[in-house]
Amino acid sequence: MKKLIFALAVMSVVLFAGQAFAHFGMLIPDTDELTQAKRTVNLVLSFSHPFEGQGMELEKPAAFFVAVDNDQRIDLLATLKPAEVMGHSAWKTSFTAKAPGLYTFVFDPVPYKEDAENNYIRHITKVVVDAYGEGENWNTPLGLDTEIVPLTRPFGNYAGNVFQGVVLVGGKPAPYTRVEVEFYNKDGKREAPNERMVTQEVLADGQGVFTFACPWKGWWGFAGLNTAEKPYEGRELEMGAVIWVEMK
Repeated sequence: MKKLIFALAVMSVVLFAGQAFAHFGMLIPDTDELTQAKRTVNLVLSFSHPFEGQGMELEKPAAFFVAVDNDQRIDLLATLKPAEVMGHSAWKTSFTAKAPGLYTFVFDPVPYKEDAENNYIRHITKVVVDAYGEGENWNTPLGLDTEIVPLTRPFGNYAGNVFQGVVLVGGKPAPYTRVEVEFYNKDGKREAPNERMVTQEVLADGQGVFTFACPWKGWWGFAGLNTAEKPYEGRELEMGAVIWVEMK
């Protein structure tokens, strides 16, 4: 009986370890470019393991807005409508750009309780959309609690390009931040040869700068992970600075 209990315990640990994929806040538009022919962008907000296609529940975010040319902020929280992504609660909305410029969409979630890691997760997630070819100053911080400021233009990229960014916490570079990188395997056609290949990982340098080359076309998520100074609801709070970039 003791041997059986031990074997079951080992099996549960192995199975649990096999499910320990990276979490990502997801903010995916149907385009990273608005033109005269397409003036409206459709966006989906979710929380998931994007490569493996495993979804998690996303409560209505605490905040959701678009920053126009890194200046004017338009509150979009009331525009969100319920949706479903990977079998779990998500949100969707549409936005029409009335003028040329840079449109950075941001959502700040209600912290997600992760019992498996005995913590809470707060991924402040953003994506940048260029409107009518006038998206400039794309490397300007928005003043978020934590964010990735791109050093590579976050739109209009080829597959195979390098993406580079700097992780900020409290407006300052966060040295040696661990950055998780994952491909949104939306159609499920990509298959990792083993579990360690699902989530790529790079370490920022002493100035908070990281670099990663994206081999495939599609959406790539970058999550710079740090721990908040203060716990949340008695648990450690993972602060994720997340940005999504499309490679074409």
